[in-house]
Amino acid sequence: MKSLVIFDLDGTLLNTIADLGTACNYALDTMGFQPHPISAYNFMVGNGVRKLLERAEPDADGPMVDLLLRHFREYYDEHCIDSTTPYPGIPELLKSLSDNGIKLAVATNKYQSAAKKIIDHCFPDIKFEIVLGQVDSRPTKPDPSIIFAILNNNPTPKQEVMMVGDSAVDMETARRACIDSVGVTWGFRSVSELRGAYADHIVSNANEIFKLATQKNRY
Repeated sequence: MKSLVIFDLDGTLLNTIADLGTACNYALDTMGFQPHPISAYNFMVGNGVRKLLERAEPDADGPMVDLLLRHFREYYDEHCIDSTTPYPGIPELLKSLSDNGIKLAVATNKYQSAAKKIIDHCFPDIKFEIVLGQVDSRPTKPDPSIIFAILNNNPTPKQEVMMVGDSAVDMETARRACIDSVGVTWGFRSVSELRGAYADHIVSNANEIFKLATQKNRY
């Protein structure tokens, strides 16, 4: 049985793509660049906002990306919960895990203030031990530093920890941290990507995460 389940945010707990895409398009339009269809952002997110903007406008140099980031944040800070909603079964899953004594945490490449605001809004009745987002002092996933920071805050044997995410970035983060990885099929990336990233488990509904978290350890 797991003692701690660490969740990615975008594409795992919450469908955030419309708000992310709209904020990115706002930044692009403000700077005179071409916006993208919202569906195109499924393949741009996952490595933090700066990398998202670099992918959205490959011709932008460093100072231009700085400006794009400023415009993105001025919009997203106000509109990050306009269309963002939990995926089916996620609120129930989080409550069930918590009721069974399993601690919850979030490790996301979304910048810290937005991550905290969104989690507090979407899951006001769920206790997370810690919500960690992107900060300048820590590398983004797949660097495992964010997992180590969570474990420093909540000391837990690694065999009792699993990471749940929707992308190769999350699977690689878990692998580097030497914890179990669970890939979800409802997020922004494909099953083939999860398989190619050697996910320990791939699930298609929230109840399967509960089963994995509560089954007896095979050690």
